[in-house]
Formats: sequence, structure tokens, C-alpha cells
Amino acid sequence: MREPLPERILAWYGDDFTGSTDVLEAVASRGFEAVLFLEQPDEAFFARFAGYRAFGLAGSSRSESPEWMDAHLPPAFTWLRSTGAALCHYKVCSTFDSSPRVGSIGRALEIGRRVFAAPWVPVIVGAPSLKRYVVFGNLFAAVDGRTYRIDRHPTMSRHPVTPMHEADLRLHLGAQMNGRIELMDVLDPDAALAAKSGAGAVVFDTCDEPTLARAGRLVWESKTPFVVGSSGVEYSLMAHWGRPAVPSPAPAKVDQLVVLSGSCSPVTAQQIEHAGKNGFARIKLDAAGLARGEGVERAIGEAREALGRGASVVLYSAAGPEDRVALEGARNALAHESGRVLTAVLDSVPVRRAIVAGGDTSSHAGRQLGIQALTYICPLAPGAPLCRAWSNQPARDGIEIVFKGGQCGGPAFFSEVSGS
Repeated sequence: MREPLPERILAWYGDDFTGSTDVLEAVASRGFEAVLFLEQPDEAFFARFAGYRAFGLAGSSRSESPEWMDAHLPPAFTWLRSTGAALCHYKVCSTFDSSPRVGSIGRALEIGRRVFAAPWVPVIVGAPSLKRYVVFGNLFAAVDGRTYRIDRHPTMSRHPVTPMHEADLRLHLGAQMNGRIELMDVLDPDAALAAKSGAGAVVFDTCDEPTLARAGRLVWESKTPFVVGSSGVEYSLMAHWGRPAVPSPAPAKVDQLVVLSGSCSPVTAQQIEHAGKNGFARIKLDAAGLARGEGVERAIGEAREALGRGASVVLYSAAGPEDRVALEGARNALAHESGRVLTAVLDSVPVRRAIVAGGDTSSHAGRQLGIQALTYICPLAPGAPLCRAWSNQPARDGIEIVFKGGQCGGPAFFSEVSGS
């Protein structure tokens, strides 16, 4: 007979905002009360969610250096451990894009292993519901109906910051950390884990529902305190626990929507194009100018004018990878200034639903908006749920927002978020 689940089942640190809400959806859509904090809460704010069963902390380590991780991840992990959750998850993107110098998953794994005194660390990346698959240690991802090995993926193999040039996760991760990395492949008997768990990390094949449930069972039964991976971690646990998604209503229709996109993804580019053909005002941001702190007022003015005549608005800095402006060392500045634009726009118009696309942009925009926490409302597209914002600022408390990764959603996603 399966043991009952503990009151507090999970804590997680998301290496960017969009990935953090992906986990929120995976947990809350299965009927567990979960909250995502945008920064470490004080005791009074945390007390509002004391009865919840899962707690997340949204971070920005995906775009940071190992030195930044050395300074910022230990206190974050220590706080997550203090929640008393049975398992802590360092959440990364299901495309696993990272490098030894930017967003090093290996460095984060080593830090977590030390803080949690974990003898070994499971690594679960495949998430079949998101069309991400790990087979014999190699990562595959689908786009436009075709599945590619990640080092041949048309977007991720050309990522502007962390291009994926290696599909074998053991080799890719091994370039970022010390210690042996083992693999639990689809052909290994369960008993093989005992020998493999003497390594620093163990990558799990997860290519379908049975392998997902098996990974969840082996990790949960091992009672390891720390795991690294995509939202495949949560989907594997839910599969093991037999927790299907709970039906929820579609979002209510809203008259206007504001979208801020810092994503260079071709998927988001299709969404911007579709929105423009369906009544949204498209406003191109001057990426280079914003990175220098210029052009903020112009963008705000154009957005206000469009909203004033009743249109929804898409503010975007790039329409696909070919439209991207090279900003050496200025990506955070662009994200910060873009967040300023969104904040000013929402301060001046009575719009209560918004979308932010792109991990860095989401991180900065969420904090500038004064949002302190998010809870789940309903699903929209896998990995991009509609959320309720919690804030001590009355103007922000209760607004509805989507933090969307570049690859999430279909062409009509922006219209679907508005309920039309």
C-alpha cells in the first residue's frame, strides 16, 4: 500500500519566470494548492499561504554566471529547505540550454547537492506532454509537428546565448560539473539504480507515460531531497501518484489585453503576426534604444493611444530570431526597460489581464509590476497557464497574467488568452 503524501510535498526554484509558472501549472492543475513567490517572502506574507502544499521561488539563474549562482543560490535553496517540503526541485527549461558560463545547470546541481546534503541528484528532463523526450540519454524536442535531436533543433541549436550543440545530456552536463554522471535508460531494470546512484547525478530516460511514471516512482521512493530537471519532474511524480489533471473552466473574456514580448522565438513571432491580423495593435520596441534607456516614453505613448481607441496591444522587441538585435552585455538592460514600459502602461489604463513572453523579460517585468506571488487560475497552453497575481499594491493585486516561454502556445495564443 502506498504511503500517504506529506502535507508539504514540493518546493522549487525556477531558473526563470516562465519555467517557474510551468511548475506551478503542473502541480496546481493536479489539485495541489501551490504558490509561486517572485522573491523570498517575509513571514507575514508567507503566512497567507501556510496551508499550501507546494512553494516555488522564481529566479533568473538561467541567464547568470556560475559566480552569481555561488552567491545567490545557497540562500535561496536554504529558504526552500526551511519550508519543510519533502523534495526540492531546481527547475530548468525542457530544452536544457545552458553552458559552463551562462545558466550552468551543472553548477546549480553541485550547489543544491551540497545545501541539501544529497548523496546523488536525479536529472529528469523529458516531458512528453510538452513534446520533449529523453531516449538513451539524448534529448529530443518537437516543433511544427517534427521532432528533432536538440543539437539539430532549428531554434535551440541556434539559441543566441546558449546554443545546444550536444544532445547527450551526460556530455552536456559533464562540461558544467565535476563527478560521474550515470544514465537510467529505458532498458535498465529498476534495481540498476542502486549502483548508479553512487554517481553525482543520474539522468533518467523519459520518453512516454510509462517511463515518466517509472522515473517519478524511483525518485520518490529513493527519498532524495533534491532533483534537477524540467517540469517533467512534476509530471513524473503526478504520474506515479496517479494524479490526473483537474478540469477547469476556460478564462473569462476580457475586452483588452496587453502583451509584452522579449522573445526571439519563431513561435512567438507567429503569435505576434496572428495578433496583428486579428485586431491587436503591434508596437515594435527599439531594442537598442531601450537597452540605453531611450525610447521608453515613446513606447508608452503609442500603447496608451492604441488602448484608448479600444485595441489590445502587443509590445515586442523582435519578431523571430532573424529580427533579433545583438546586444552584447545589455540583455538585462533591455528586459528591465521593457518591464518599465509595461508597468507604466498598466498604471494608466484599466486593463486587468496581460501576457509577458520571454524568460528574462518576465523576470524583470514581474518584479517591476510589484507582483509578490502567483497562483494558478486555469490552463491555456502547456507550460503557460493563466495566473492570479498577489501584491500588497491594490492596483496589482488580483490582475491576471501569463508568463510565457518563447516556444509555448499556438499561433492564436494571444487571442485565446483574451477569451476570444
